[in-house]
Amino acid sequence: MTQPRRAAFTLVAAHAIGLTSAVTVAPQQENDGRKPSLALRATPPVGFSPLRVRVVVDVRGGADDFQDFYCPSIEWEWADGTVSESSEDCDPYVAGKSSINRRFTAEHTYRQSQPESFRIVFRMKQKDRTVATASTTVQVRAGAGEGFDR
Repeated sequence: MTQPRRAAFTLVAAHAIGLTSAVTVAPQQENDGRKPSLALRATPPVGFSPLRVRVVVDVRGGADDFQDFYCPSIEWEWADGTVSESSEDCDPYVAGKSSINRRFTAEHTYRQSQPESFRIVFRMKQKDRTVATASTTVQVRAGAGEGFDR
């Protein structure tokens, strides 16, 4: 008896008060029960300009040696025209011995004079291939004395 083919594209959405996160796993590998998932949160999800936001991505479940998540380059797209990137030098991957990073963090400050919503996108990459993404939205409101005609 053959196993039913699983979808090669997985979308998971999580909703919390004022915070929406979505995870997309690239279609290169099917979900075999060992693939970790991503959970992204922004703190605070709503605030006044200038708003300093701390974002955290937790890698949940899956194998500790999941190859696509081992030593990735990371990209944060802040939706205000800026992108942050980081990567590490790592030892070569060894199945059963190499361990993936389970948490990624970053901070960004929004300095908007008008109220605006920003979709923050986290991308985990292996070379030029995106292996996982997560996104959330933050609301930035005009700070005291901003956005008013005088």
